[in-house]
Amino acid sequence: MAIEPGAGGEPAHYAFRAGDQRVDLNACLGRPVRLTWSGAIACTHCGRATKKSFAQGYCYPCFKKLAQCDTCIIKPETCHFFAGTCREPAWAERHCFQPHVVYLANSSGLKVGITRGTQVPTRWLDQGAIQALPILEVATRQQSGFVEMLFKEEVADRTNWRAMLKGEVEPLDLVAERDRLLARLDSGLAALRERFGDEAIRVLEAAPVALDYPVLEFPRKIVSHNFDKRPVVEGTLMGLKGQYLILDSGVINLRKFTGYEVTLEAA
Repeated sequence: MAIEPGAGGEPAHYAFRAGDQRVDLNACLGRPVRLTWSGAIACTHCGRATKKSFAQGYCYPCFKKLAQCDTCIIKPETCHFFAGTCREPAWAERHCFQPHVVYLANSSGLKVGITRGTQVPTRWLDQGAIQALPILEVATRQQSGFVEMLFKEEVADRTNWRAMLKGEVEPLDLVAERDRLLARLDSGLAALRERFGDEAIRVLEAAPVALDYPVLEFPRKIVSHNFDKRPVVEGTLMGLKGQYLILDSGVINLRKFTGYEVTLEAA
């Protein structure tokens, strides 16, 4: 799904991507929808047919050879570019050696995260955050991993997706949380600046961002749909949050099924 922030305080806008076409999902709220998986899966990188999707959209050969599928993408602090073992050095230079933002978000409670500067606020919308605050900018993805490890000593780095989808999230004072964490982690950040240079890790003076989602009704109980177990998913569309469709029959994370050939029908 493509997600764009709402303008003027409006909820985020969602579109279902089907080839070159896009279907306005906000316009489908309150209407019956049906998603049908044909049984076909295509690698999002090379396009070849695959029986199983790896890392949300790749065939196995691409999963094994692409830098974007390496474990250092999930754990940037394990970057091995300087050891000369990066799978795709040219790709890494384009994607990993550019400014990254370390942020606090409130998706199911306080969490820390990292993203390329160009992915703000898309990353927050993908996670279903209701608030977000950029706190640091670092020079490379590896450095963002070291900073995130430091913050993980004090705050979670994962979202409780069930709580996020139930709407059980109370607003937080992210500025106060930022100040508290920066004070507690001052010595650790100083050590990283000594290692990488003072300008490599900069404190940002940003304002918190509030995010809203088009949801008519949050589910009381979470039932998760899975195309691999049942190829037809249908129900009345009650909301959109993160990468999830919220139906009266259950929820489905469409990102999990990237590369699946799916037909969308809306009444």
